[in-house]
Amino acid sequence: MTWRWRYEDANGREITDRPLPRELFQSQSDAESWLGENWRMLLEAGVEQVALLDGERVEYGGMSLRVE
Repeated sequence: MTWRWRYEDANGREITDRPLPRELFQSQSDAESWLGENWRMLLEAGVEQVALLDGERVEYGGMSLRVE
C-alpha cells in the first residue's frame, strides 16, 4: 500500500484549499520520519492535526501538531 498524511484543521476537517505537500511513502516508518522533519512547516501553513492513511484506511488520526 501507499502511505500518506491527511492534513486537518482543529475540527478534524481535511484541508484541501492550500498548496501543501502531497508526499506518498512506501512504508509507515518513512511517513512518520517525514512528519518528524516537517511538522513545524505544516503547523505554520495552518495544519493543526494529521491522520496517517494506508491507502484509504486510517491507521491513526487526530494527531495534533501542537506541542503540549
